[in-house]
Amino acid sequence: MDKAEVRQMRAVGRRRAVTVLGASVAVGLLASCGSADTGTRTMARALPADAAFTHPGVLVSEGQLDAVRKNVAAGKQPWLKAYFGMRDSKYGSYKYTAKPSADVDCPWNGKAAHGCVEEREDAIAAYTQALLFSITGKQHHALKAREIMDDWSAKMKEHTSDDAGLQTAWAGSTWARAAELVRYAPGAGWPADRVKRFGTMLRTAYEPEVTKDLPDYNGNWDLAMTDAAIGIAVFLDDHKAFDAAVKRFRDRVPAYFYLAKDGKVPLTPVGSKLTTPQKLTTYWFKQTTFKDGVAQETCRNFKHVGYSLAATAHIAETAWHQGVDLYDGVDGVKDRLKAALEFHARYQLGEPAPAWLCGGKVDRNMGPDLEVAVNHLEGRLGVKVPAAHKLAESTRPAGSDDLFVSWETLTHAGNTAD
Repeated sequence: MDKAEVRQMRAVGRRRAVTVLGASVAVGLLASCGSADTGTRTMARALPADAAFTHPGVLVSEGQLDAVRKNVAAGKQPWLKAYFGMRDSKYGSYKYTAKPSADVDCPWNGKAAHGCVEEREDAIAAYTQALLFSITGKQHHALKAREIMDDWSAKMKEHTSDDAGLQTAWAGSTWARAAELVRYAPGAGWPADRVKRFGTMLRTAYEPEVTKDLPDYNGNWDLAMTDAAIGIAVFLDDHKAFDAAVKRFRDRVPAYFYLAKDGKVPLTPVGSKLTTPQKLTTYWFKQTTFKDGVAQETCRNFKHVGYSLAATAHIAETAWHQGVDLYDGVDGVKDRLKAALEFHARYQLGEPAPAWLCGGKVDRNMGPDLEVAVNHLEGRLGVKVPAAHKLAESTRPAGSDDLFVSWETLTHAGNTAD
């Protein structure tokens, strides 16, 4: 990074400080209606019906973007290396070309798919370019992000086949993050009619899929869908959709991450038809012994548990930026997340699996999924998760899983800004 680029980043930070001041006042007013003291502000259990949404506020806040700019401009690690990894990826290229489809068709049984990889990658590219603009202020990144999103909103109509729910979850969550950053970035210049058209696309081609009830699907589906649903709700300033996503989160998380207080067997998802011990055992991939931190898909593989850990943290982080604390309360989300992080990190790092766990064999293939959760638990709450911390550090800088997790060392490692 040359001196001119560093100077430009610092100038971007100074220009945005004026904008952030007004946003901070709004956040302060919103926070005053909460009930749980977190030390820096008061958090609510739900977003009041008359409260304005905080923007940008889908996964990444303006305060966090300020911290990223400062860390990168100062050459601090691991953020500088993470920035270079993002900038130099295929998603960061100014030559990136979107490949939009009117119908993205994603069957699950090996049949030919159409547009699925392209859609996910284009959403990640839009988010990458939006982050690059937010960090550097270079206009061509804003133009590229807008171009990708405009190309898709001009063409996309529907998602079809069996994996439509998961496809819209992965792509929709990333689209919402990208659109939120570009819409509220000073100087990005996204025309109001294109913003509206993109919002209509999210409303009609994504929201109906990610809000479907699928209680007996594997939990990573439900959590990824909720990740997209809450991000879309914030972008659309939709209180009803936001509240529905929060409720779905609170229903699903206790049924996915086990704690001993649940009883001898796990809780079942709301609306589930898992009415017999045999059905529940099958749903938990033949696991019959339950201890703190075991997840519904642990004995499937750690990759899918990682998806669920990431989605859980994404949802809670987005809600946090809106003044709603999903970690607190009777749901036990904080305790479940802590237990699951430590449990899976230990085995991912190489600890032998005991005989009672998946027959002594676990599939250690977790992706770059821990940064957001570790940052909140350790950084904001002071809750130690040493194994998860070690695992996150060992895989830094976390890049992209090419699905719905991207650049989270850059945006969330050691970044406790609200």
